[in-house]
Amino acid sequence: MSHPVHAQAILPAFRINQLAGLLLLSGMISMAYMPRAYAEAVQESHAALPAFNIAAGSMDQVLNAYARQTGILLVIDASLTQGKQSRGLRGQYDVLPGLNAILTGSGLQAVVQDNGSYKLQKALQPLPATAGAVDTLPEVAVSSARVAEDHSIYAGAQVARAGRAGMLGQRDFLDVPFNVTNYTAETIANQQARSIVDVLQNDPSVRQTSARTNINEDFSIRGFTVASQDIALNGMYGLAPYYRVPVEMAERVEVLKGPSALLNGMPPSGNVGGSINIVPKRAGDEALSRFGVSYMRDSVYGGTADLGRRFGENNEFGVRLNGMYRKGDTAIDQQKLEEFMGSLALDYRGERLRVTADFINQQETINKVVRQFQADTGLTKMPGAPDNQLNYPGYGHSQMKDRSMVLRGEYDVTDAMMVYAGVGRRTSLMDAVAGNPILKSTSGNYNSTPIWQLFEVKSESFEAGSRIKFDTGPIGHQVSVGATKVIQNTDLSMVALLPGVLVNSNIFSPVYIGIPSTSGFADNKTKYTAMTLTSFALADTLSFLDEKVQVTLGARQQRVEQQAYLFSTNSPYDKSALTPVGGVVFKPQENVSLYANYIEGLSQGQQAPVGASNAGQIFSPYKTKQREAGIKVDWGKLATSVSVFEIEKPSAITSGGTYSVSGEQRNRGVEFNVFGEVADGIRILGGGAYTQGELVKNASRALNGNTAVGVPDWQISLGGEWDPVPVPGLTLTSRVIYTSKQYVDQANNLSIPSITRFDIGARYKTVLNATPVTLRANIENLFNRDYWNTSNEGYIYLGMPRTLLLSATADF
Repeated sequence: MSHPVHAQAILPAFRINQLAGLLLLSGMISMAYMPRAYAEAVQESHAALPAFNIAAGSMDQVLNAYARQTGILLVIDASLTQGKQSRGLRGQYDVLPGLNAILTGSGLQAVVQDNGSYKLQKALQPLPATAGAVDTLPEVAVSSARVAEDHSIYAGAQVARAGRAGMLGQRDFLDVPFNVTNYTAETIANQQARSIVDVLQNDPSVRQTSARTNINEDFSIRGFTVASQDIALNGMYGLAPYYRVPVEMAERVEVLKGPSALLNGMPPSGNVGGSINIVPKRAGDEALSRFGVSYMRDSVYGGTADLGRRFGENNEFGVRLNGMYRKGDTAIDQQKLEEFMGSLALDYRGERLRVTADFINQQETINKVVRQFQADTGLTKMPGAPDNQLNYPGYGHSQMKDRSMVLRGEYDVTDAMMVYAGVGRRTSLMDAVAGNPILKSTSGNYNSTPIWQLFEVKSESFEAGSRIKFDTGPIGHQVSVGATKVIQNTDLSMVALLPGVLVNSNIFSPVYIGIPSTSGFADNKTKYTAMTLTSFALADTLSFLDEKVQVTLGARQQRVEQQAYLFSTNSPYDKSALTPVGGVVFKPQENVSLYANYIEGLSQGQQAPVGASNAGQIFSPYKTKQREAGIKVDWGKLATSVSVFEIEKPSAITSGGTYSVSGEQRNRGVEFNVFGEVADGIRILGGGAYTQGELVKNASRALNGNTAVGVPDWQISLGGEWDPVPVPGLTLTSRVIYTSKQYVDQANNLSIPSITRFDIGARYKTVLNATPVTLRANIENLFNRDYWNTSNEGYIYLGMPRTLLLSATADF
């Protein structure tokens, strides 16, 4: 297929990408071999030492794993290790040096007792460098408390303690008056996540709302849509890949539930269900050269590379390179996939200045891309779910290209005042032939129209702000001020490839056709929308009684400028609104946090769709209001939280042919979250959520009291991990994901039944020829259940078939 105009537009970028790829490859190879001469020389003299590959975690967890592997008797005083974390242990060590390597930076040391056992005690002097280590570069201690806090992880290493609370900065999960979960890179790797949707399935309040191999990935949080384009990168909107976000370059995936206009500003598509932030990986203090290979059913093979180094007298300069490539046949009939992701993360870590730069290039091609269904107005009942391996609509392809770059800096003016600024740019291109199938009958008949879609989005994002700490008598203050700006311009071309022709088929026996040719059709894109989001915010977190009580008060002034070009009736759109927040945290004990918040979200006005008598009309921005309260408890190695919430969001309906914002969707719910270790070697992650999504205050009274579309009463996501003691290095995993009945239309005439999905897995960590190796195997949808799922907009799609995932990674 040839598109001359489009090809000319991307040719320079393609050449640049080739050059960047060659530079990336050469950098990976050279960095991978820098430490080899040193390592090989040391290995010759220490070949007899045992090798270890113990993951980071709580101090107790790492010490117990070490004791099991070495067979030593280790006496641990729980009061000394409580709350402490360890980086784990990798390489070859003698017993005592290995123990002290685990204890580095903890203020503790190990000593040998008369009976041959080992005991922990407070260090009498700084621990010397461990002379028994092999294949491990010298360790550098970082004195910055901020760096240590940013990367702290909770027991079990599945969740990080601290995450970004928007303009409020890094906060421990107990100190944030919101429901937050910060998933770690270890969780991403162990679950063999291919994109952000695989990570978010751990959260009971989050659900995927689009087909896994669809053009885009969208989500629902607390029963409200969160579009893929609304995912933040390093705290800034408009910069993450537009339609599907890879996670190989992610150190953390941070989820904050509920509206968050004050914290983060208004996202580009105006979602109010919650905010999702990607924290890119940074080079650690230890050199990293990790390579992996992977396999996914049916025959998708791939490879990954993850390289990190720090340079400078004090390790102040860091470089982190991540690469991923996958290609092959998926589990869906006749579908082929090819994916590439390359990222470069640079950082400078000075005494007062911190600077980061991130560059991401992602490309994805799917042949026979699937699309979600729409229910025809005459459909009276949903048919049963067909075979999940079948392909719908049975033709089409999508090609995505995203390029992002972000530069951020922070500077400590004094110990009590810091300033920050960031700037970024993203270009997203899509070339797709697809068509949404319209489900026509209970027997499964559907039709579709092949559409050639060319889509280009250019985004620029800016932010600046400051955080200042001071006291007024017994009251502490952290004042946060910030400004953000997102500029987004979208060009679009949509061409019906078979004018006046419908492709008819049936979900139980689909007809696959070739991809309709685009030859002879013009591929000129025209302006679709232009949007500028500008905001200014001010917040103060007041602390009382030695920070046992923290109160956050603030507001953000948001301006929305928007222009839609496809409708001649449209005029430029310029509206402003103020969104406040109030939050309180009360800690009666150091490990218990009671919290409450009132916060508002802001969304740009909805646009009347094609077919309505007022098509193209844009309505004023609307506010969404949330009230929430909850309790969080850190039990030492296990953390739990219970939240109750109410969110009120204006909703729109089409009545008498006219589209209007004349109602409200009110979601009320209770959430339970849990993560950590329930016992040594047993970890748990997930929880449950109960939500009542109700339509109220509608001009059409027949809708009042109905259940909102795509809002199930119950959602459960609960996963567990077990390390069998008799087999060191082995971990067995399982997970259940349950979603109760959902309605597909506002009238509640159409519904889909409940869904229960089971996943299982195993991984094994070992050392081969002094090289730590991790083998992983996961099976998603173990029992290969066929099921429907839906979105908050009423789109319907099929769940993925049973999927086997295999991978092996090695640290050289």
